[in-house]
Amino acid sequence: MSLETLCRREIACVDIKTKVIEATQLMEDKNVGSVVVIQNDRPVGIVTDRDVVIRVVNKGLDPAKCSVADIMSLELVTLNQGTGLYEALEQIKESGSSVRRFPIVDDHGAIKGIITLDDVIYLLGKEMSDVAVIIEGERPRL
Repeated sequence: MSLETLCRREIACVDIKTKVIEATQLMEDKNVGSVVVIQNDRPVGIVTDRDVVIRVVNKGLDPAKCSVADIMSLELVTLNQGTGLYEALEQIKESGSSVRRFPIVDDHGAIKGIITLDDVIYLLGKEMSDVAVIIEGERPRL
């Protein structure tokens, strides 16, 4: 199955010039823990709620004056929408990235969705559960 069919299509995105306060308001409105930072329709970084706490709050900075460009994680791993899940996991592992969120892009680099490691764990757990149901159904009844 390709990432195109597995990823979340609704993405919280902000322009690279967006102020941190606006990004956090979007996170609250969408009930998400991160926003993808976009420049020219392409993902260039991610800002998480943790980034806001560590890079803004802990440093006493004003979120109305800082832009997301000042605090975003640049350690961005994008995955092509045509990539299969296991191939994507291999790419993530090889990247050595500590990031848990991965923008899904088309062949031109435009953002099309997002997938998180939590999504992958859920998907794999569901698959394992489905396999268990099949195996249980094959057992002879005593």
